[in-house]
Amino acid sequence: MAKKNLPYDEKYYDREVETMPRPELEKLQLERLKDELVWSYENSAYYKRTWDEAGISPHIDSLEDLQKFPFINKQTERDCQGVGSFFGELCCVPEDDVVYMATSSGSTGVPTMSPFSQHDFDEFMHAEARLFWQTGMRPNDRYLHGMNFALYVGGPCVIGAQELGALGIWVGAVPSDRLLWAMKHYQPTHFWSSPSYAWLLGQKAIEKGYDPKKDFANLRTIIISGEPGGSIETTRKAIEDIWGASVYDFFGLSDIYGACAGMCEYKDGLHIIEDQILVEVVDPVTHEVLPDGEKGELVYTTLTKRSRPMIRFATGDIGWVNRETCQCGRTHARIHISGRKDEMFIVSAVNVFPSDIEHVVRKDKGLTGEYRIRAYDENHTTKYEVSDEPFDAISKRVENALKTHTGVRPARVIVFDTDKLGASGEHKVKRFIDERTSTAEAQEVLHAAEEHAKHE
Repeated sequence: MAKKNLPYDEKYYDREVETMPRPELEKLQLERLKDELVWSYENSAYYKRTWDEAGISPHIDSLEDLQKFPFINKQTERDCQGVGSFFGELCCVPEDDVVYMATSSGSTGVPTMSPFSQHDFDEFMHAEARLFWQTGMRPNDRYLHGMNFALYVGGPCVIGAQELGALGIWVGAVPSDRLLWAMKHYQPTHFWSSPSYAWLLGQKAIEKGYDPKKDFANLRTIIISGEPGGSIETTRKAIEDIWGASVYDFFGLSDIYGACAGMCEYKDGLHIIEDQILVEVVDPVTHEVLPDGEKGELVYTTLTKRSRPMIRFATGDIGWVNRETCQCGRTHARIHISGRKDEMFIVSAVNVFPSDIEHVVRKDKGLTGEYRIRAYDENHTTKYEVSDEPFDAISKRVENALKTHTGVRPARVIVFDTDKLGASGEHKVKRFIDERTSTAEAQEVLHAAEEHAKHE
């Protein structure tokens, strides 16, 4: 897509769409959803077979009619991948029409491929440009892209920065020394990384003798994604304190786009691109659609994607939606993500997410910010322990803070010397270790409840 040549003081990249009154926005969504469902039915072997078996017509009259359609998930993608064609039964275009593919990390199973036609890729880049503009990026900015280019859907996002006219600096996932060298010599104004790595890179910069606030003085915006920390205020503040830059959280899915939602300057949730993606929140067990503001599993339906439409894709992310107009003037819904359904654990009847624990650990000035959680069974109950690194010995203080914030006290807090925990990393970091023997049994119970709900 060509550069839009907007005035630098223009607040919105696409004012008409971003501030569209909700009745008009929902009318646009319905028009696009009707086309997307018919396209999916006529071109995907999976959707046609599944909907025919369920007696569902692709022709709808309202947005609420979407609730009649079955969910898909990561397992659906794995089951369909490679069946009948290279991209499989969910794909709606021949391979000749696919110009780009990404894959998931495979952290929850076999990596899944995500195909893009040229139309899809252009829409992808337009979405990125819009979200970048939302953070304050303008054509006179230098954007250093610190995300992985190797099959990762966030890799091409740098082209979105170039669409709006910014200078794209294609660094990628390189060793810290090389990245700090690039940041020192090229003095970017914007930088994108994961929360863990943005924090770790700041620590490494200090170890190398840099003063991040002075030696990288041009850096005013850090975009973070890939981990839940970006929506945790204490984590953002910890990164901002190191760099002296404003931190914005982005959210993306390899199944759809590199970034589907992002923060505005008010940082009260992430604006999802509702003209391209429809969002629902459903009860994780009954699959009933929940009202705005209630917490459940986030489900997305693409409205313009042609190569592989995602119809009611259940993400496994737990969160809630606010569709009220934001202070920034945008009318598109804001999503708030609490954590992953498969990482939540229950202690003494209290639901605990790793993000709850991160909030406490990153807030405490006596900790380095690195941590690891272990959930396990003891005497037929779930317990958890937290390992962290101190600047001083503060395990009891952390225990008390976790009890106050989550409602349940950890079995213990284990204190490591600084840099001895081994939880830091240069990209995505695994911080939650689930050793519960009851996990498989719990999944069976959940599955049984879901099957029961289907037949009611």
